[in-house]
Amino acid sequence: QVQLVESGGGLERPGGSLRLSCTGSGFTFGHYEMRWYRQPPGKERDLVATIAPEGGHTGYVDSVQGRFTISRDNARNTVSLQMNDLKPEDTAVYYCNAPVGGYSGGHGRLWGPGTPVTVSS
Repeated sequence: QVQLVESGGGLERPGGSLRLSCTGSGFTFGHYEMRWYRQPPGKERDLVATIAPEGGHTGYVDSVQGRFTISRDNARNTVSLQMNDLKPEDTAVYYCNAPVGGYSGGHGRLWGPGTPVTVSS
């Protein structure tokens, strides 16, 4: 079964850290760019970070640059998002995404179910 499954979300205080993970199965994980998106309550889903198939190139939205780090382990079919210095505005459901089956609307067609992150004191 082709799928992505996220884990690691939860409640954290401002200034704290969380590490999200996403595991892929049913496809050749190392062949695909991987992305993390997030959707805050009542808002649209936006791109947060990307990583190239071999992991040599990464990209971040300005609001998380210097605080979040995306990485991947192709041997374990896993992509991670280390989130440091969390802020209340980082509260969102975080989704893993891959262009398995191509792209649609500028993002990959394969989504995970998401993992919620709440940053609050």
